[in-house]
Amino acid sequence: MTNNANNPKLEVLTPQNSQIIFIDHQPQMAFGVQSIDRQVLKNNTVGLAKAARVFNIPATITTVETESFSGHTYPELLDVFPGQPILERTSMNSWDDQKVRDALAKNGRKKVIVAGLWTEVCNTTFSLCAMLEGDYEIYMVSDASGGTSKEAHDMAMLRMIQAGVVPVTWQQVLLEWQRDWAHRDSYDAVMKIVKEHSGAYGMGVDYAYTMVHKTPQRTTSQHETLAPVPSK
Repeated sequence: MTNNANNPKLEVLTPQNSQIIFIDHQPQMAFGVQSIDRQVLKNNTVGLAKAARVFNIPATITTVETESFSGHTYPELLDVFPGQPILERTSMNSWDDQKVRDALAKNGRKKVIVAGLWTEVCNTTFSLCAMLEGDYEIYMVSDASGGTSKEAHDMAMLRMIQAGVVPVTWQQVLLEWQRDWAHRDSYDAVMKIVKEHSGAYGMGVDYAYTMVHKTPQRTTSQHETLAPVPSK
């Protein structure tokens, strides 16, 4: 029988045991993404960031060659973390920058959730080095990351998984942090993220709230509904 007592990957993600890093969510990097719709990518990334904020997850934002090539980080992502320092680099591998290593070490959590561009370059090299040299556990958010082709993204994910990276999706991370709907201190904030970023699931929540529980609609302005008038 396999002894799983010392396998840290069997521990679920919690607000107490994890930190997160956003790598190169910059427009020039996004221009090259072909593995996922780029608007979906941004939606998922911002949803993940909002989840991290709700659960007070320590976050690191790092960028590469902002002024000379890649452009500035998504403003929607930066606005989730007002005042957050941005760790600029020259290397494609975030692990090569001492500021990044120091930020991760300061947070003191071995489970590192990663979202970034591109999967096959910046995400892969960082993950392999962070595991080898920093003894971190890496949780790769596949749908908040993107590669230059579907094959490039998929092969990078496979390579990382073979090396021990744990693949996750952004909504999986959100709900793993929430864990129990009885945790009312975060319930409303999680539902807000779901309604804004979770597509059909969010639409279903809106429907249940308004049609079943009869809560007010989630609009910020008033709209009068005019009764049907049959044409003559």
